[in-house]
Amino acid sequence: MDGFYVIFFSGTGFAAVFINISVENFAGWKFSLTFKIIQKSYLAGCLIYILINLALVFSSVYIITQFAPAAAGSGIPEIKGYLNGIDIPGILLLRTLIGKIFGSIGSVGGGLALGKEGPLVHTGACIASLLGQGGSTKYHISSRWLQGFKSDRDRRDLVTCGCAAGVAAAFRAPVGGVLFALEEVTSWWRSQLMWRVFFTSAIVAVVVRAAMGWCKSGNCGHFGSGGFIIWDISGGQEDYSFEELLPMAVIGVIGGLLGALFNQLTIYVTRWRRNYLHKKGNRVKIYEACLISVITSVISFGLPLLRKCSPCPDSDPASEIECPRAPGMYGNYVNFYCSKEKEYNDLATIFFNTQDDAIRNLFSAKTIHEFSAQSLLAFLVMFYTLAVITFGTAVPAGQFVPGIMIGSTYGRLVGIFTVNHYKKLNIEEGTYALLGAASFLGGSMRMTVSLCVIMVEITNNLKLLPLIMLVLLISKAVGDAFNEGLYEEQARLRGIPLLESRPKYEMRKMTAKEACRNQKVLSLPRVVKVADVVSILQSNKHNGFPVIDHTRNGETLVIGLMLRSHLLVLLQSKIDFQHSPLPCDPRGGSQGIRHNFSEFAKPVSSKGISINDIHLSSDDLEMYIDLAPFLNPSPYVVPEDMSLTKVYNIFRQLGLRHIFVVPRASRMIGVITRKDLLIEEETDSTTMELQSTSVRL
Repeated sequence: MDGFYVIFFSGTGFAAVFINISVENFAGWKFSLTFKIIQKSYLAGCLIYILINLALVFSSVYIITQFAPAAAGSGIPEIKGYLNGIDIPGILLLRTLIGKIFGSIGSVGGGLALGKEGPLVHTGACIASLLGQGGSTKYHISSRWLQGFKSDRDRRDLVTCGCAAGVAAAFRAPVGGVLFALEEVTSWWRSQLMWRVFFTSAIVAVVVRAAMGWCKSGNCGHFGSGGFIIWDISGGQEDYSFEELLPMAVIGVIGGLLGALFNQLTIYVTRWRRNYLHKKGNRVKIYEACLISVITSVISFGLPLLRKCSPCPDSDPASEIECPRAPGMYGNYVNFYCSKEKEYNDLATIFFNTQDDAIRNLFSAKTIHEFSAQSLLAFLVMFYTLAVITFGTAVPAGQFVPGIMIGSTYGRLVGIFTVNHYKKLNIEEGTYALLGAASFLGGSMRMTVSLCVIMVEITNNLKLLPLIMLVLLISKAVGDAFNEGLYEEQARLRGIPLLESRPKYEMRKMTAKEACRNQKVLSLPRVVKVADVVSILQSNKHNGFPVIDHTRNGETLVIGLMLRSHLLVLLQSKIDFQHSPLPCDPRGGSQGIRHNFSEFAKPVSSKGISINDIHLSSDDLEMYIDLAPFLNPSPYVVPEDMSLTKVYNIFRQLGLRHIFVVPRASRMIGVITRKDLLIEEETDSTTMELQSTSVRL
């Protein structure tokens, strides 16, 4: 079954290839046509530029609002909630996958201040879920050959691998993808899951690498050096001095402050959208996205017009950087609204590129003084504002690349002041841009280990590892002083009840009994009337119900747990209905053989059966069901006086949805030690001595 992983996550790599090539080609056509028209008229070029961006963004928001509403946003908070044990309807549908792919092409290709990396994580999770259950039952696209992952644990493992594959495809960072899944999305981890995640990330990296080699042969149209992110700065700053640690620490502080501010501003904007704007329907969502597209296009085209051009620096024969670059091509030194041929516009160098190529320009070495402080500050203010108002619109939106854009801008700004202050040091402004990017992501998303490895992998410079660790630790510490990470805040706004890694301090003084004392437990008898089952399912939305029976002396006994989805299967099939209110005779044959295991497996990519979809006659309602053959006879149980902190850790680390609280047991039947669990598969029975620790009372 593990061989299926190759098939699963090659699909994630191909999806990333398709998105990247599409975005780069749309952007290439857009910039080429714009630069061709502005040779005659800047006004006509501006109009064409605005209209192309508007058409792409409109296609994206239309797909989301009319076809796949669950594909809006990055999808990472929803996937994180799913792996935390919360079923969120619609996030893993086939239509969500299609909307995510084509919506990302439109929104990113349309020049909005967002990225495709977060949506690629969601895309990988959707592909894993769909292939794990054999396809989509709604659209009759399924295969029994792939239906090998029916248990809830296997599906969550697949989705975890999908998230890692998405990061590996987005950044070409397979190790970073593994650590991202471990640090950010999954709630519990196993050694078996580790190698599966690593294996799938490696497969995706190979697929993406092969696609890059194919595109370098000129088979991908306008596909440039961007798209598949790798900002190689291995030829940059070789070493750093002790005096540089202070400005690098300042970058970490700035990243923490700006990251925390970004999180807080997005909270305010998201609440306003949810409470006022998006309540008015899909048409308003379309108008909003189109308006933001026009504003973004006007700013990105008009702001460079206000900037004076600078003369090209003396060319280095050993450098491949051309000044000015050819019109409509990617790279440094864009000639835009300049009176002379050997001049360039530094703001246009950032705006008239895809975000991947713009970041490459900000990271570039051997280009000291390419950007002025005034231009970087203007771009920082405008792009930061655009990123805040764009995040939360009804389009697929990632925040990795915009965060890198923001951080690299103020990082390069600090690098300019450092170069001017320490005139004798061999300092590269691109190095500070990289540290700024890491600091903003750390201050906003609060990721540390995974983000550190991702930054090293995409820049191909291991020498900067200690510096990246420094700014990440500082920015995270500063950001934590104000609010939580971006994904945690967005999950809270969406009403996703995440269980964090650590329980609240107040839980240390509470017991399990105190946590459930205000709840009314809805239980079912072993033999229950069909009408009672229907009434209970219609009156509440509980996912599981304790099943109780009575001993001969009248004592109540909990015999297991019955899931809501299993009850719905029994009601729909009707083959287990009986006229007698007495338990069925187990010697007469097991009722469980009437059903396949797959019937009780809830499809992740659909809503499953609803009580409203089941139609029962009056005669059916008067019949009974014996629940004993279908319940879980050994649910997780904790004593009533157990610390709530321990209950919290068990609940989260085991990925549970229910846990029974029972009175303190009065008798013990035995003790299991580590030795009892170390059973050899092939051991000579004559030499094996099994010392039982069982104590009969």
